[in-house]
Amino acid sequence: MDPAPLPVPSCPSQAPVTQHNKATNRRGPEKSREFPETAECVRKPLYLGSGFPERAEQASETRSVPVCPGMIEVVAKLGRGPVFLAGEVLECVVSFSNPLSALSTSASSETLAWASAQIHCQFHASESRVHLPANEEPRQDVQAENETVFVPNRGERGQCILSTPPKILFCDLRLDPGESKSYSYSESLPLAAPPSFRGQSVKYVYKLTIGCQRVNCPIQLLRVPFRVLLLHALQNFQPPQEDEVAPSNPFLDEEGGGKKDSRLLDSAVEILMALTSRRTLHQFNISNSRGRVGTFCIFKTVYKIGEDVIGTFSFSDGEIPCLQYSVLLQTEESVQEEYRRSRAQPVSVTTHAQHHESCLHSAGTNFSLPIPLTSCPGFSTNIVSLKWRLHFEFVTSREPVEAPTVPENQSEIITWTGAGQIEVDTFSWDLPIKVLPTNPLLASYVSPVLSSHSICI
Repeated sequence: MDPAPLPVPSCPSQAPVTQHNKATNRRGPEKSREFPETAECVRKPLYLGSGFPERAEQASETRSVPVCPGMIEVVAKLGRGPVFLAGEVLECVVSFSNPLSALSTSASSETLAWASAQIHCQFHASESRVHLPANEEPRQDVQAENETVFVPNRGERGQCILSTPPKILFCDLRLDPGESKSYSYSESLPLAAPPSFRGQSVKYVYKLTIGCQRVNCPIQLLRVPFRVLLLHALQNFQPPQEDEVAPSNPFLDEEGGGKKDSRLLDSAVEILMALTSRRTLHQFNISNSRGRVGTFCIFKTVYKIGEDVIGTFSFSDGEIPCLQYSVLLQTEESVQEEYRRSRAQPVSVTTHAQHHESCLHSAGTNFSLPIPLTSCPGFSTNIVSLKWRLHFEFVTSREPVEAPTVPENQSEIITWTGAGQIEVDTFSWDLPIKVLPTNPLLASYVSPVLSSHSICI
């Protein structure tokens, strides 16, 4: 004889208890049929609640979790795209629908016990490059420590370093066949949050997790990844409290949160324009131990992601012939000294764009390197820092190279061939530059991250 069924709460504040009975779909006495058990639904239920703990634990050990009949589709869509600035408000529309099929009847309604949403940032460090103190080591298996079973980062690698308070979307939702309901979720991203970054030493990954549970079924998690850009100039941003002087439009219905979010984005765009539009000629003399090679000119050293780094070379006043040069747009990822595995640990260098050119007998040349919109702007945390630079490599000749002779008579044919062997010298030079974020709307257009994700439960 089976024990009495356990109570099922209607809200995640009271931990849902998984009821164990036979895996059948009882829509009526004549339509009862068995559903095959699947690996996804057969799992040991996680129970952390205040009601009947001993009884629930015993039931979970003796009986398996029932297979959930029917299907409910959950779709989460970020309305403005998957890229945000730290301090902005993330808005997501979560839709729950009961698909209408040929086998649907009036008794085919589906019920969800509850749904909740929360934002969290996962931090993962490379064991070979980063030494974390014992109190900061990530746990291997994330378990709930309070009286709720909704743990957004359950099963995730690394450590959850940032999480917003969970928000309940609904409790006890009933959907008839073909019915759909949508809920709006919004949350402000902290201004002091680290940016999204996937480097060789550390990773910072942001996700919006929607957890929902059907009656007598395990909790299902829908994770929506998104990208966060950090602009340090916004750390002290405080929007005005009242709009007493600013004109208002009575035909526009704007909420206070939307006004604050638009002000922050407008302020960020103004700051970026002011910092990256300043043009000042920076001129550098290129020389090695044998003498002067040429001159390099660049008009600014502060850029936004998505811009092109443009520079020019002049070799007309050089004493040493330059055979070829290379320019590489790179990032330097360095671990802070107290977290390094060794004192002599090298800096991780990543190349994002490069330009190679042969310039023998050229009076001048130029290059243009695009900064990818998918790259991470420079930043610094207590564990790692990221800096941008231009890495130059020059190949020069140790001896003068004769220039080709220009014939005086156009009818005369002269074939010029280069030297078969030249003794050369090579040297390199690094020029630090600063790379800032761009408008998140622009970065969303080329983001490989999707704005919409779905799951069937």
